[in-house]
Amino acid sequence: MSIQTLYTAATGMESLQTKLDVIANNLANVNTTGFKKGRANFEDLFYRHYKYPGTLDSQGNPTATGTSVGLGSRVQSVQTSQQQGASQQTNGQFDMAIEGQGFFQVQDSSGQTLYTRAGNFSTNATGELVLGSASSGRRLFPNVQLPPGATNFSITEDGVMSYVLNGTQTPLNTLEIATFTNPEGLLKLGDNLYATTEASGQPTTGNPNLNGVGQIRGGTLEASNVEPVQELIDLITTQRSFELNSQAIQAGDQILQLISNLRR
Repeated sequence: MSIQTLYTAATGMESLQTKLDVIANNLANVNTTGFKKGRANFEDLFYRHYKYPGTLDSQGNPTATGTSVGLGSRVQSVQTSQQQGASQQTNGQFDMAIEGQGFFQVQDSSGQTLYTRAGNFSTNATGELVLGSASSGRRLFPNVQLPPGATNFSITEDGVMSYVLNGTQTPLNTLEIATFTNPEGLLKLGDNLYATTEASGQPTTGNPNLNGVGQIRGGTLEASNVEPVQELIDLITTQRSFELNSQAIQAGDQILQLISNLRR
C-alpha cells in the first residue's frame, strides 16, 4: 500500500532537516575563530524483503537478484571536519594559532581541562593568559602569568614564550599542546571548547613543532574552515531533496485518495 510511501519519505525529510540544521550552524559560524564545520552522514534503514537473492525459481535455478524495498533513511552521524582553517594575521601580541595538529588547553573555574583551536587570548586582572568568551575567561594551561609592567609578549614556532620587563627580555615556560588519536570524537561544548570522551581517547601533551604536533604562529588566528560557497551549494541540493521527498508524500496521498474513492 502507498501508506508506506508516506513513512519512508517522512524519514527522508526528517534526515534532511537535520542536514539543514548542520548547514545553518556552519554558515552561522563562518567567522568564528577556530570553528570546525560539521557534515551530516546518512544511512539507509532496514529493508522489507519480498524475495531474497539466490531464491530458487520454478525451474530450480537461483535468481540473480532479489526483491527488497527500503524503508527510508536516518542520520548516521554529524562528523566534524578537522581541516586546517585559513590564517588571519592580527598582530595581536596574545593571539596565536596552531598550524597542524593539536589543541590549546584551558581550565575553567572548576579546574576541568578543556580544549580549543581558538587562540584569541588576553590577560585578566592578575596577568594570567585567558581565553575570553561571552560568559567567562578560562586560563591557559599550564598557567602563564605576566608580571605587572610586562610588555612585548611573544611566542616562537616551538611554543617558547617571553616578555619584556624594564628593557630586559625574560623567558616564560614553553606552551604545551594536546593531541588526540581521534579528535573527531571530542565533545563540542560551545564557547569554542571541546571535552574528552571515550571516542576521542585521552590527550597526549607535548611541545609544538615536535613529534607531529603543530607549530605556533604568533600574532595570528585560525579562521573557521567553513567554505561558504560549498555550504550554499549543499543548502540548495538539500532543499531540493527535501522538496522531492514532500512530493513523494503528496503522490502517496493522492494514490490513497484514489483507493478510498473506489466504487464497486
